[in-house]
Amino acid sequence: MNSDPRPPNLVREIALLLLLATLWGASYTFIRIGVATIPPITLIAARTAIAGMVLWAVMRWRGVRLPIDAGNWRRFLFQACLNSVFPWTLLAFGERTLEAGLATILNSTSPIFIVLLSLGIAQREAVTLRKLVGILAGMAGICLIVGVQALVGFGQQLMAQFLMVLAAACYAGAAIFGRGFKDLDPIAPAAGSLICGAAILIPASLVMERPWTLAPSTNSVLALVALAVFCTAIAFVIYFRLIRTLGSVGTTAQAYLRVPIGVAVGVVLLDERPSATAWIGLACVVAGVGAMAIPARKGIDATLRA
Repeated sequence: MNSDPRPPNLVREIALLLLLATLWGASYTFIRIGVATIPPITLIAARTAIAGMVLWAVMRWRGVRLPIDAGNWRRFLFQACLNSVFPWTLLAFGERTLEAGLATILNSTSPIFIVLLSLGIAQREAVTLRKLVGILAGMAGICLIVGVQALVGFGQQLMAQFLMVLAAACYAGAAIFGRGFKDLDPIAPAAGSLICGAAILIPASLVMERPWTLAPSTNSVLALVALAVFCTAIAFVIYFRLIRTLGSVGTTAQAYLRVPIGVAVGVVLLDERPSATAWIGLACVVAGVGAMAIPARKGIDATLRA
């Protein structure tokens, strides 16, 4: 299905952006509950497999077909590595020791990496003073979130924090690469990339974690189902639609929109309490993202249609 040439309805797209932020904001708590009794690779393998099957069934019901050419499937495979296989596995490993709220905050830095990648690899944007200030503010925010533990050495907690930031960088690359799917129905790259992700992760899970020996708790299984159906299958369709209508920078705005949602879910369900330093760091990150991502007034319409 070709992309709709009509301008997007801004109110509808912002509503979808908020819904995506809610779904992905809650995912950190579901991951935290899931990895309590399910190993990280197995959890993410099951997440991608269940979500891929759900979307494949929806496609059959709607009469939408996956492309059969090798070129699109190579793109699906690359997108899977950037958007699910690597970042979700990093998140699952990191959240074995890191609170869901702090993981949400650290993972909100992906718009910073969007600009860095656009300036470096993609070379789509010129370096301006505002963008440079935004990058510096964002990086300062990351340092504040990590806190004084960074001065002690690479302990277990710091490594988990590093994995969150690395996952954010993967998401940035996925958002830029995802621009190439504008010619497809949003459900097609969502389903295709999830199927490719499952094809990578299931063998890894069987070899490394022997899932048939596990005895997961009911809470972990329920968290996995919610993670797969709501935070993955539904969220991915919304994500690829927004990449098409709002562009990569606009879509990654949900990275900081989901922070209060993710932190609130962690506080309510897991009784977490982020430190004051983490909140100051978050303010720096949001300021940095705003400086980098908010377009000049005359460019708003053009940006929304990019």
